[in-house]
Amino acid sequence: MKIILNGEPRVVQAMTLTDLLTECGLTGRVATAVNEEFVASSLRMSCRLKDGDRVEVLSPMQGG
Repeated sequence: MKIILNGEPRVVQAMTLTDLLTECGLTGRVATAVNEEFVASSLRMSCRLKDGDRVEVLSPMQGG
């Protein structure tokens, strides 16, 4: 299926947000949104992806 991941077109096999994170090697603490809607980590397994979805994955950064 074709999705937009962090602004870049991508073809993936994943059917859920959890599967997408695994497939793309995005591990650790991250924040996720699908089509500009925040998806809590507890809901990622049930968040089914559709062709054309826009997914954003952000990781926390340290700074000062």
